[in-house]
Amino acid sequence: MKRILHVVTNTAHYDDPSHPTGLWLSELTHAWDIFAAQGHTQHLVSPQGGRAPLELRALRWPLLDASARAWRDDPARMALLEDTAAPDRIDPADYDAIYFTGGHGVMWDFPDSAGLQRITREIWERGCIVGAVCHGYCGLLNTRLSDGRLLVAGRRVTGFGWREEILAGVAKAMPFDAEAEMARRGALYRKAWLPFVPHVVADGRLVTGQNPASAKATARHIARLLRE
Repeated sequence: MKRILHVVTNTAHYDDPSHPTGLWLSELTHAWDIFAAQGHTQHLVSPQGGRAPLELRALRWPLLDASARAWRDDPARMALLEDTAAPDRIDPADYDAIYFTGGHGVMWDFPDSAGLQRITREIWERGCIVGAVCHGYCGLLNTRLSDGRLLVAGRRVTGFGWREEILAGVAKAMPFDAEAEMARRGALYRKAWLPFVPHVVADGRLVTGQNPASAKATARHIARLLRE
């Protein structure tokens, strides 16, 4: 049995308060289901602790699949999203993997969270796994290792691309271009030729998925590494 820490957002809206956002639920539930099937222990953390709001677009048909619907309809699981741990309550030594979920909310609160950076650095430097899906890779943008190097520098990664932001109709409302910011930090950004299709990039213990459709494949790859 391994222990996995899922990272979720606290951000409920864009800069414009009338534009709600939050966690893209299936990016959490698809991974949670895969890890649970293998008997792993799982916990939730967020930049501030407390409530993790949900991205409403992800709760509509056809995006709300059976996995996400089962979580939404389970009061006990929804309660987990009302009381996530703050980073200062987390001991990185307790975990074998950290998995950053997405939803546009993470663009506002993941990149500059010193607490999340500390947890990620310590998990990585213990030889454990760092994963992210979709916008979750924003949580890796500014994480530095003990020697001062950026974790992503020189490593292959993927995540929600700028073309996908444009096609989703939200590019103008984004606080930054995550794909471009990754490249500026020396990451070797890779993406699928077609938008919105499953795509996973693994660089050793760093495992990233491009978009919501990639959550299952990302979790399966992490699960294989955990078995090894």
